[in-house]
Amino acid sequence: MQNTQEMMSSGHTELTQIIRKIKIRILPLIVLMFALAMLDRSNIGFVKHYIEVDVGISATAYALGAGIFFIGYALFEIPSNMILHRVGAKVWLSRIMITWGLVSIAMIFVRDSTSFYILRFLLGAAEAGFSPGVILFLTYWFPKAFRGQAYGWYYLGVPIALMLGGPFSGWLLESNYTFGFKNWQWMFIVQGVLTVIVGLIAFFMLVSQPSDAKWLSTREKQMLKQAFAQDMPETQRVDSNKPQKVFSDWMVWRFVFIYFAIQLSVYGVLFFLPTKLAELLHTQVGIEVGFYSAIPWVFTLFLLPLITRIADKKQNWNFMAIIMLSCAVIGIGLSTQMTHIFPFIFTISLAVVGFIVVQPLFWNLPTQYLTGRAAAIGTALIGSMGNLGGFVAPNLKNWMDRVWQNDMAGLVTLAVVGFIGVILLVILNRKRKDESKMTVINRVASSVKH
Repeated sequence: MQNTQEMMSSGHTELTQIIRKIKIRILPLIVLMFALAMLDRSNIGFVKHYIEVDVGISATAYALGAGIFFIGYALFEIPSNMILHRVGAKVWLSRIMITWGLVSIAMIFVRDSTSFYILRFLLGAAEAGFSPGVILFLTYWFPKAFRGQAYGWYYLGVPIALMLGGPFSGWLLESNYTFGFKNWQWMFIVQGVLTVIVGLIAFFMLVSQPSDAKWLSTREKQMLKQAFAQDMPETQRVDSNKPQKVFSDWMVWRFVFIYFAIQLSVYGVLFFLPTKLAELLHTQVGIEVGFYSAIPWVFTLFLLPLITRIADKKQNWNFMAIIMLSCAVIGIGLSTQMTHIFPFIFTISLAVVGFIVVQPLFWNLPTQYLTGRAAAIGTALIGSMGNLGGFVAPNLKNWMDRVWQNDMAGLVTLAVVGFIGVILLVILNRKRKDESKMTVINRVASSVKH
């Protein structure tokens, strides 16, 4: 008995060392890629005032254009993930990055509302499949017990992008060296070029799956394979041979709405945070606003890996997701009542930590429920439909602000939708507990029969 326990402990230690090796090889580049993705999605918030003045775009047109990105993103998400599952991450994630980098550069050609809509739509179409593609990619490398940390490291790209990207964007907007371009155009050029360069690097550095990794030994590959085999009975709920069943699976649609609620809170804050900070600071959006906007992301940078690590250790991803989304809802609600900069920074930091940390915790749930081609379709479906929250958020906020003639009414509405997401996570948590009890009962009954 003691020898068996020692062997299991030795095997777990060796697997942990393999996972650490994979983290070092894969995650730094993935984090950088996602950081550029988030910078690309959110930098529009920094140029809101500039394009409204220079191009004559109204606040309503800005909200529609900011959100229309997610229409293009949603339309091409599922086919993009299916192609990634077939051709591998090395080719497809690199293609996505290079394409969206080029479209991001093309944002300098915005001349009116129509060109703004078209380029934002094309940007979303170019980036379609990136985030769910990475979520799917990480399921090929990390067994269930280590996946929360992997997703946590991946999502570090968000605080890194917005902690460094805020001051960087502000500096570009205040730069005197324009060379014939307006400062807001330079912001798109510089950040787009960086994305293209990293996309080219990814093509040479990424490895699509463990079997292709020359830096893993045969034994290491075999141990990974065994770890995934142990996960399989618990994860394969939707038949991988009939992936179309994903579209009629009620559990998958629950995941969709929960992710939709999360994204609504994310982009409701993200697109309007620089403008709100400028208002409280009585200044224009520039480097000062950039530094203040970095504060919530500093907190997130430290708390994200810590909380996901605890969740993996306790294997209570659902419960921790409830806590984090609740923090987001409370933070957004309280921030609407703040009229001074430091109380606002505190409450919005609570919201940011909540709606960022909840995402890697959340992705553990559908990726334990789906495998194979079903996982490719399911993660894309959840990502595409959920990311429509990015379209709804700025438009819903703008509409509610006008209806109630209060610029905080929209954020309150988004907080309410986030609260519905919390309720669904609570229901999901109870359902999973009931299923676990039934599994234990069935195992006991089976052992008694034999």
